[in-house]
Amino acid sequence: MADDDASFPTGDLMRSKRVLVMGVANKNSIAWGVARQLAAQGAELAFTYQSVELEKRVRPLVESLGGQPLLIEADVADDASMDRAFAEIGERWDRMDGLVHAIAFAGKDELQGSFVENTTRQGFQRALDISAFSFVDAAKRSSALMSNGGAMVTMTYLGAERVVPSYNVMGVAKAALEACTRYAARDLGPKGIRVNAISAGPMRTLAMAGISGGRSLMSTGKQWSLLKEDTTMEGVAGSALYLLSDLGKSCTGEVVHVDAGFHVVGVPDPDAVEG
Repeated sequence: MADDDASFPTGDLMRSKRVLVMGVANKNSIAWGVARQLAAQGAELAFTYQSVELEKRVRPLVESLGGQPLLIEADVADDASMDRAFAEIGERWDRMDGLVHAIAFAGKDELQGSFVENTTRQGFQRALDISAFSFVDAAKRSSALMSNGGAMVTMTYLGAERVVPSYNVMGVAKAALEACTRYAARDLGPKGIRVNAISAGPMRTLAMAGISGGRSLMSTGKQWSLLKEDTTMEGVAGSALYLLSDLGKSCTGEVVHVDAGFHVVGVPDPDAVEG
């Protein structure tokens, strides 16, 4: 399901809350679905983009929300760029209440075939830097603005826990991201900041398109899941809303699976395999 086909309930759960969203690439991005749900519940949003090319995709989406959301350039692999981005956020906002981190990257050649044979030192370092350390860095910078506490959510995938064909180095990076989530939750908890991750099932995103066999992962996910359905944007965005709003109080350090129950399946039903 494309994000523009999704339906998000309206309300005021996020009224007066300010949330930074990092990782919108296009209308099918999970980050964009989460942003739309937060906006529908009254949140004031800021967005980052990596480059001029991505700004061309992101700006029309952001402007479609109405109002005057912040749109700021931020390359998570460049400290100077992050310095400038958060300085600008600090100038515009006197506080922040939430962070959505949906950023990951690995070379396409490393997302196919053998993990051992295809993973290079440079590729490994790049995947861990952009997919895991970027959350640590963003959490540190964001927490400095969360004077009244807050909540952070990052996006992971089952490939962090189990072997998934062609996920390779990204699975290792997501495993690191989940560990970062727990340690950040430990460090930021005394400040009233909750830190969680959402493990979404396969969805039609730019990230999934970059994985060899991504389409097969989606069909398998539906056939083997307990609900026999695709992971929906409404489900992922709704979980993010829960974790970022006051509904999620007392929940931190968690990896919340939103995948129609796929993650609990050890051996699929024979009918599902035949299908």
